[in-house]
Amino acid sequence: MTDIITLADPRVAAVTHDECGEPLVDLREEGQLLLDSRQADEDGSYAHLRAGALQRLVRAQRMLPAGIRLLVVEGYRPPGLQRRYFEQYAATMRRAHPDAAPERIRELASAYISPPEVAPHVSGGAVDLTLCDHAGRELPLGTEVNATPEESAGACRTDAPGIGAEAREYRALLGRVLTETGFVNYPTEWWHWSYGDRYWALMRRVPAARYGPADPPRPPA
Repeated sequence: MTDIITLADPRVAAVTHDECGEPLVDLREEGQLLLDSRQADEDGSYAHLRAGALQRLVRAQRMLPAGIRLLVVEGYRPPGLQRRYFEQYAATMRRAHPDAAPERIRELASAYISPPEVAPHVSGGAVDLTLCDHAGRELPLGTEVNATPEESAGACRTDAPGIGAEAREYRALLGRVLTETGFVNYPTEWWHWSYGDRYWALMRRVPAARYGPADPPRPPA
């Protein structure tokens, strides 16, 4: 199996960003993609993506077979929320690995939650999503979105062995349309794809990220 570059890798932090200035767009107002509410936050941040990332998702959806749609679970994540998620999971890793050095705990936690300073979701260019049918019913992709490595026995990895043929086929379909439209996958999470952030720049060998940390969306007037 190819070694996975995690978000704790120093090469990710070393990527600079050349902010392009694209705004965050509210998917609830755009209406072109289905949006799930399981990760909804008080400010509605989860429903936002950079304009360029949204355009690429819409193109990806057009490439899907009839009767299949993208279902967005979470887009933008404010830095404070990202930090809380990371610290909570790092604490879980410390309990599971009490003798591990801090660097190892950071690496283990990063397989599931990104360190806040390099987090793709904070850029507004990352999206957690899955596939659904025309009625919005999720298709089987092997695990729930956001399943941890522990509860899924590692099946959350995009190329995990042992998942069923149907789930593998749907993961491959999702991967084809998103890769074709410029996204990269974080390989420990089949549902996590990003465009324009530091991880994307590293994996695409682009000199700089297009998106730096985005300011949280303004609340409605």
